[in-house]
Amino acid sequence: MAADDAARPPEVIRRREVRHTSARSLLMTVLGEFVLPAGRPVWTWVLVDTLASFGVAEKSARQALARTAAEGLLVPERVGRRTRWDLTPPARRLLTEGARRIYDFGRGEPPWDGRWLLLLVSVPEAKRDLRHRLRTRLSWAGFGSPEASVWISPHLGREGEALDVVKELGLAGCAMSFTATFGTIGGEDTIVGRAWDLTGLEQRYEAFLADFGALEPDGPAGVLHAQTRLVHEWRRFPFLDPRLPRALLPTNWSGSQAAELFHRRHAEWELAARQRWDELTLAGPPEAEARSLSIAERSPQIQSRSAPRLRVRRRA
Repeated sequence: MAADDAARPPEVIRRREVRHTSARSLLMTVLGEFVLPAGRPVWTWVLVDTLASFGVAEKSARQALARTAAEGLLVPERVGRRTRWDLTPPARRLLTEGARRIYDFGRGEPPWDGRWLLLLVSVPEAKRDLRHRLRTRLSWAGFGSPEASVWISPHLGREGEALDVVKELGLAGCAMSFTATFGTIGGEDTIVGRAWDLTGLEQRYEAFLADFGALEPDGPAGVLHAQTRLVHEWRRFPFLDPRLPRALLPTNWSGSQAAELFHRRHAEWELAARQRWDELTLAGPPEAEARSLSIAERSPQIQSRSAPRLRVRRRA
């Protein structure tokens, strides 16, 4: 762990986690979906076994725990020869905000009065790293760039976030913002197509619909696995989707269907998944001799049992 990782602001940690599918990002999903609402510490073996169901090796799972603790999000507690982990206050704040963003996303349509927020900020071509950081930060904030040095958003309330970005990057002196309505030259569909890759985003939504539309978890372990995977895949979209008003979206936008599916599946599986988590976390650890073997050392038969079975109902 680099020395400056612990000082990273929560939004940087959040953006990094949704960019990658890794042991660390899966761990954050589990912490937010199960450990946070349970409100109690969790044994190492529960976290390691949960990540193992996604093919994460024990060594990688333990490294993810160590890195997360080094960032100040987890605190270990020794109980005899075993260790359990609890969330720190910063972790609870981070995960609570993340949960709000995940579960609120896709509910309701943001109102729009037809006005646009425009941001003009010029960065010299030679400062490529600064240009990249600006593009990354504004893109995560939902802004699109139809032309070089021009950023737009239909959400006027994001001006404060844009101001924070340019200030932190030292660009406030060369930035300007405006609010305006679209004129009679050109079309809004053209500028939207230039500013955002809605085709790529829709492909992601279509993949989400294909993965979870016909999924039928098998048993309590299967429900726990499916719920974890559902939330892990969905938590990317609040950072990828600029949440454009319906008037600016293509007809039959799959993002709306994906949001409906996420909230329906999450409600269907939530109780059984939480009950399974309670069973695991309140029960005693497995026999010591069984736990003495690393996941990588177990027989193929045991490894195959670590991943719950999921049935996919084929559409006729």
